[in-house]
Amino acid sequence: MKIAELKLFYFEDDGIIPNNPDLPVLIYRNALDQAAEAEETFNRNQWLNSWTNGIYDYHHYHSNTHEALAVIQGEANVQLGGEMGEHVTVQQGDVIILPAGTGHKRLYASHDFKVTGAYPNGDEYNVKKGSLRERPSVLIDIKNVPLPSLDPVFGDSGPLLKYWLKK
Repeated sequence: MKIAELKLFYFEDDGIIPNNPDLPVLIYRNALDQAAEAEETFNRNQWLNSWTNGIYDYHHYHSNTHEALAVIQGEANVQLGGEMGEHVTVQQGDVIILPAGTGHKRLYASHDFKVTGAYPNGDEYNVKKGSLRERPSVLIDIKNVPLPSLDPVFGDSGPLLKYWLKK
C-alpha cells in the first residue's frame, strides 16, 4: 500500500461544528489498491466496528471517537469542517481519517458511491448535528478521546502516527 498524495486539513470550531482543535483531517489519496479490502485492512490495524454504506447528506460529527472512511466504490464531493469548511472530492481507493469532532457532509455522490467506516478499537460512535444543547459536553468528549495506537491503513507506520502522535 502506498499514498499517491497526502492532504491535511485543520479546522477550528465554527460555533456549530466543534471540529478538533489539535488534530488534522488526513486524506490518503489512492491508498488502497484493492478498495474491497478496506474493512480487512482497518480491522487488522485495530480500527473496528466497521460498516459499509454512504456518508450522510447533512453536517454531522462524532464527539466520542475518531473515524476512518475508505472509498470502496465511486466518487463523491464531501464538505469537511462544517459550513465554512473545505469541499473535497474523494474517489475509490482514498481514505479519509477524521479526528473526533470533525464535521463531514456528502454534497454529491456518484450512484455507486460507497465507503467503509471504522473506529479505533471498535469504539461505538455517536452522531451529533451541531445543536447548541450538545455543548459544552461534546467539547469535553472530544478532548477526552484517546489517540489510536495504529494507523488504520499502515498499522505501526504511516502519516497518522506522524501527524497525530507527534506530541
